[in-house]
Amino acid sequence: MSQHPQITPSSWIMIALLGVTWGGTFMVMELALRGITPFWLASGRIGFAAILLTIIWGLRGFKLFHDTPDRKAIHALIFVGLFSTAVPFMLLSWGQQYVTSGFTGVSMAAIALMVLPLAHFFVPGERMTWRRGLGMCIGFVGVYMLIGGTALDSSGENREWAGRIAVLLATLCYAVSSIVVRRLPAIESVGLAATLLLIGCVMVFPAALVTEGLPPSLDAETLFWVALLGLVPTAAANLLRVVVIRTAGPVFMSLVNYQVPIWSVVFGAWILSEDLPATLFTSLALILSGVALSQYGALKRLFSRPRRSL
Repeated sequence: MSQHPQITPSSWIMIALLGVTWGGTFMVMELALRGITPFWLASGRIGFAAILLTIIWGLRGFKLFHDTPDRKAIHALIFVGLFSTAVPFMLLSWGQQYVTSGFTGVSMAAIALMVLPLAHFFVPGERMTWRRGLGMCIGFVGVYMLIGGTALDSSGENREWAGRIAVLLATLCYAVSSIVVRRLPAIESVGLAATLLLIGCVMVFPAALVTEGLPPSLDAETLFWVALLGLVPTAAANLLRVVVIRTAGPVFMSLVNYQVPIWSVVFGAWILSEDLPATLFTSLALILSGVALSQYGALKRLFSRPRRSL
C-alpha cells in the first residue's frame, strides 16, 4: 500500500457528501429547536451518536490507545471530549435560537483561522508565516463584519448579539480541541470518536437537567430531527471523515471547510426562507479568502500532486 494519500473519484464524492451533510446541520438544528429546548437538543444529538458509535466501536473490540496512556493523555482526552462535543453543541443550540442557520454555518469557517495562532504556540513545526498571518487578518475582518453591525438581522430580540457570541465561542471550542487532539498519543479513530461522545454525555445530560428540567415530550417530527442530527452529521459523517483522512489525507479533508458555509446559506435561504443580506456574502468571501491564503502552500501541493491512474 502506498504511504502517500491517494485521491480518487470516490474521494471527491465523499468530500462533497460531507460538505452537504455538515452544511445542512444548522438548518436541521433550527427545525428541531421548534419542538425541543436547546440543551436537550444537544443531549439528544450526542446521545444518539454515542449509542451508534459505541456499538461500532464494540464490534471492533473496544480498542482505543495503542499503548498504555499516562495521566496527561487521559486529561487531554477528557478535555477534548468536553470541548469538541458537549460545550460547543450546547452553545450552538442555545445561540441558534437567536441567529439564523446561515450565520452559524458561515461562522464555522472561522475555525481554520482560529487554529492558526493556537498552532503557532502549541504545535511544533506550525509556525506563523507572513502568508498565514495575512490570511488570518483578512479572515478575521470577515468575522468582525459577521458579528457586528447588521451582518444578519435574523431576529429583533435583544439576545441576538448574545447568540452571535455563543456561536463564535463554539467555533473557538472546536479550534482549541483540534489542537489538543494533535497532542494525543496514537489512538484508534473510531474508539476516539465514540469516547469523545461518551465524555460529552457525562456533561451535557446533567447540564440539560439542571438548566431546563426534565426533557420535554417530543412529537414525531421533532424526534426525527433530533435522531437525524445524532445519527447522520454527528456519527455517520465522523466515520466518513476518518475514511477520507486515512485515504486522501488531512489537507484534502480541509476542503470541506469551504463547502459548509456555502451549503448552510443555501439551505437556510431555500428551506427556511432566511434573509441573505449583502454583509453576509462579504463576510463569507473574506473568511474563505483568508482560509485559502493561509492554506495556500498545502493546497498548492495537494492540487499539483500527480493523481493515481485509474
